[in-house]
Parts: sequence; C-alpha cells; structure tokens
Amino acid sequence: MILLMTTAPPEKSPWSVPMRLPPLGLSYVAAALEKAGFKVEMLDNYMLKKSTDDIKQMIKKLNPEIVGITCSSASYPRCVETAKAIKEALPSCKVVVGGWHPSYMPNSMLQHSEIDYIIMGEGERAMTELATYITKGEDEKAIVQIAGVAYRHEGKTVKTAQKFIIDLDVLPFPARHLLPMHLYEREIPYLRAKPFDTMNIVRGCPFNCVYCETRRLWGQTCRAFSPRRVVDEIKHLATNYGTKGIYFVGDNFTIKKKRTIELCELIKKSKLNVEWVCDTRADMVSRDLLKSMKEAGCQTIWFGVESGSPRILEKINKGITNEQTIQAFKLCREEGIQIACSFILGIPGETVKDMEVTYKFAKKLDPDWCQFNIFIAVPGSGLYDEVMQKGLHDRVEGFLAYVKTEDFNYESLLEIQKRYQSDLDLSPKRILRKIRREGFWTVLKKGPRYLRRLA
Repeated sequence: MILLMTTAPPEKSPWSVPMRLPPLGLSYVAAALEKAGFKVEMLDNYMLKKSTDDIKQMIKKLNPEIVGITCSSASYPRCVETAKAIKEALPSCKVVVGGWHPSYMPNSMLQHSEIDYIIMGEGERAMTELATYITKGEDEKAIVQIAGVAYRHEGKTVKTAQKFIIDLDVLPFPARHLLPMHLYEREIPYLRAKPFDTMNIVRGCPFNCVYCETRRLWGQTCRAFSPRRVVDEIKHLATNYGTKGIYFVGDNFTIKKKRTIELCELIKKSKLNVEWVCDTRADMVSRDLLKSMKEAGCQTIWFGVESGSPRILEKINKGITNEQTIQAFKLCREEGIQIACSFILGIPGETVKDMEVTYKFAKKLDPDWCQFNIFIAVPGSGLYDEVMQKGLHDRVEGFLAYVKTEDFNYESLLEIQKRYQSDLDLSPKRILRKIRREGFWTVLKKGPRYLRRLA
C-alpha cells in the first residue's frame, strides 16, 4: 500500500494559502498509481494539520510500503519532520518526496537519511515506475532507467534526467475520490455558480519571467490536455460532485488560440452549462477569442500584471507592455468578462517610486479584483540566484529569502502593501461594485474583512 500526503503548512508564514482547495498535483499521482494497480490512500495534511504523533499512529495502522510527500520550500522543515516521524513509526517504509522544492534542490532533501528518494518534476510516471521498482525488489541498476529521480548511492547523490509527458491525455482524472471533498471550499468570488472545483489543463511555460520557477518544474514546452479530455473531466465532475463552476488553474490557458477556441466550441456543443475562470497573459487574448470564451461560460480572467513600471517589467523579463495590458482589459470589459489581476511589490532593484507607479497603474486599470503580493525569493527562479549571490536579503527562513535593499525590507513592504490594498479596496466606487456583484445584504453581513477579500 502507498500513502500520499501533503505537508502541514508552516506556522505564521506568508506562504500559507487561506483557501482550502484539493491538492491537484498529488491527486494526479494517486490516480496514476491506482491505474498501475497499486492500493493508494491520501492524507491532505495541509488542510487537516495532523500532528507528528497522529501521523505515527496512522503509519502504524496502515503499514504502507511507501509514503510519498509533496514539499515546497516553505514547508521544507515540516516535510523533514514528517519523514522522521514516518521512519520512527515504520523503519522499513520507503519515504519519497516530490514537488517544487525537491525538484530544484534534491540534495537539500537527501541530506536527511529519513528520505530515501526524490521525484524531480512531473510525478505521475516517475512515481509509478519508482513504486514498481521498490515493491518488486528489482535489481539496483534498474533505477537508473527511471527518469526524474534522485537517490543516494555510495555516499553520493545520483540524479537521472527528467522527461516530460507529451501526451497528457494518457493520465487518468485526478483521484478526488481519495480526498475529503466535502471539506474543501466550493465557492469562489470570481464565479456566481457553485459548487466550483479546480482543474489544470496546461503544463509548461515558454516564457522566462525571472521571478517565476514554473518552467523549471513543468518544462518550457507548453503541453495541454485535448479539448475532448477536458470536457470529459468537466462531465465527470458534474456527475460525481455536482460541479457547476470551474477554475482552470495555470498561467497560460489561452497560449494556443486554436485549441482554446476548439475547447470553447466543444463546451457549447456539449451543453455543459458551466461557468469558469482561467489565468492567462495580456498578450494572449483577442476579441474573437474572448467572444468565444464568453459564449462558452468564461466569467473572469486572472492576469498577472506584476508592475506598472516599464523599467521593472523589463527587469523581470515579463515581455508585456502597459499598453498591451490596457488593451486586454478593454477587450474583456467590452465582451462582458470580469477581470482579476495581481501585482508584485519588492522586486530587487525596485524603488518606492516604482511601487507608486504600480499603484497608480492599478487604479487606472480598475479591475474587478486586485491583489498586491510581496516578492519573496524562492529556489528555482532567476531572481533567487541574484538575491542570494548579491546578499539582497535580511533573513533566510529555510530556503525563502526575504529581500532587503537600500529602498525597502519585508516589514516596510508590508506597510506599503496594506496601504495600497486598503486604499484601493475600500474606495466608494469599488464598494458599490461589490454590492452590485454580491448583493447588499451579503456584503453587509460579512463586513469589512469580506470587502477586502473580494477586491
């Protein structure tokens, strides 16, 4: 038996995600293992937050041959703590760790004897092949044939080359049946339809934004599930979980215009009656595309604008101009699609004046929802290397670097973020928009904190 689990969230961390959503990546791995004939259990400990003593009891009860743990740089300490607890409860159990952080820094995981193997990059095929290798007791030489794994051998770390799954349609639907779906949030501000669920239909990114580490995990070639496969999964969600809304998570939903229009046409033809949200770039939308998306149920598009300063946009290698963003927002409004967007504060080399330019640009854009995020350097991105090499930080927690320059530190950024978010969210114009969107009594009942969350 194989147990797959998420790591409990770090305490008092800006990286703790407030929304309770299913771990899609781990669910894909679970489904692939089930398809290969393995018995699988899942523990979403990011949500359930079980103690190490509880985990020990669970391990003794289930007696798994393998435990797979997903790990980010923020949850690294908790992941190591969990691995130690597993080995204390069941020394014979093999501990495999995958996810963002192990993919970029496998040596940092394998320095802990409690961790036996690392999965780097996509986990479905690698984990299935590794589980077969472990459970069948194959010759040690066989492991070198498994792509995307790291392990210790004669005191050294051995890493095999990663290979990406080209035809994503070979993957089964995520194993949501192994998760407590009734405990997750099923409504989201960007959709009126509920309950909603998340789907991921695109992997990989050809762009090279220096603040982002996505292409290091998924590769620089963009791959997508076929429109038919996407529609089949929507039908599966509607039938089994009553789903009426979808959030297509992933940065490049519209990167292939022809495929996106084909998907929209198939959604309409299938009469799914589903509303949805997606993420994309401002330079990857057009009027005819937006019209097709709206007719197929698209209600909101999330754009990562990042900055209003042309100098900072060039610094982060965004590849999008303010004029393109303005035009994209204009087209969305004209086609009746709501707009959500985010900005980053605290890029190394940024000044407070640059941040003021960003704030003024956000006001000019006037999106339906707007979020200001503080940059914290994480492994895998180009900016992380710059921050670490130049010492542009005042502290490093685990592997997260809190940026400090002559112009700001994390604490001063918190004050700027709070001021920008509050000034923008609580303007009379935006409060009235929220009331029209959500209803007066809903807004009044939930109060100021709800206003800030929705804006």
